[in-house]
Amino acid sequence: MIYLFLSILFSTGLFVIFKYFGIYKIDTLKAIFVNYIVAFTMGVGLADGAVSLSQIPEQSWFFGALFLGALFVSVFFVMATTAQRNGVSVASVAGKMSVVVPVLFGTFLYQESVTILKVLGILIALLAVYLASVKDEMNTKSGGMLFPILLFFGSGVIDTTLKYVEVNFVPQEEVSLFSGSLFGIAAVFAATIILIQQVRKKTSFGFKNIIAGIALGVPNYFSIIFLIKALQNKDFESSVLFTVNNVGIVILSTFVGLLIFKEKFSLKNKIGVFLAVLGILLVTIA
Repeated sequence: MIYLFLSILFSTGLFVIFKYFGIYKIDTLKAIFVNYIVAFTMGVGLADGAVSLSQIPEQSWFFGALFLGALFVSVFFVMATTAQRNGVSVASVAGKMSVVVPVLFGTFLYQESVTILKVLGILIALLAVYLASVKDEMNTKSGGMLFPILLFFGSGVIDTTLKYVEVNFVPQEEVSLFSGSLFGIAAVFAATIILIQQVRKKTSFGFKNIIAGIALGVPNYFSIIFLIKALQNKDFESSVLFTVNNVGIVILSTFVGLLIFKEKFSLKNKIGVFLAVLGILLVTIA
């Protein structure tokens, strides 16, 4: 349970950091690149036993890591853009309502239980996520709901793929190495995009982008490592874990938006928080 709580805590921190990226005019892609270098270094450094980087492509989970690494860069960039243009809570709701994707796959692929309480709890949780984050006046500038929609689908695919690869290919002793490899591959993709941009328009990397990337990399690494460790707990079905994890992130990020960024907290938001707690209780009991 502690791993689930820590995953919620660090994942919420990512939304907050992305919000500050917009405030301090951080070059998001460059900061994301540094973030992945930091997370990769932590993953390799904390791996069990000696690590030979040349052996990573030989691992059974490598192609899954390759696919996830490309997705990480794309979805991270979309998440940052959504948080800056639409707000922390909107980015949170768009990313975390995607829980429906891994829940459905968990039910069909792994024959996880389907009960009335569980279905009711998940439906209530989805409604709660929406109500806890919806704004009376939705920010529709600069692309409107395009980025939130992309974030919804991208986050769902990441969670589903992460669960599939973890279940079928990642031994418990290789969790840290697998996580680090995800970030290393993502860094390669990010570096490629930056190099293409540099050819078109030469700009300095910027010291503040390095600092921002380091600040992002540490919680990003722990958010993934704790989520994978939570998924390895056989007492939790993935449909239950993803529901509790995502709703928890929405509740916490909504309160952070209220307290730190002074985002408005309407009656709908209050009802959403109440329903979120109810949904979590129902899913957990089920």
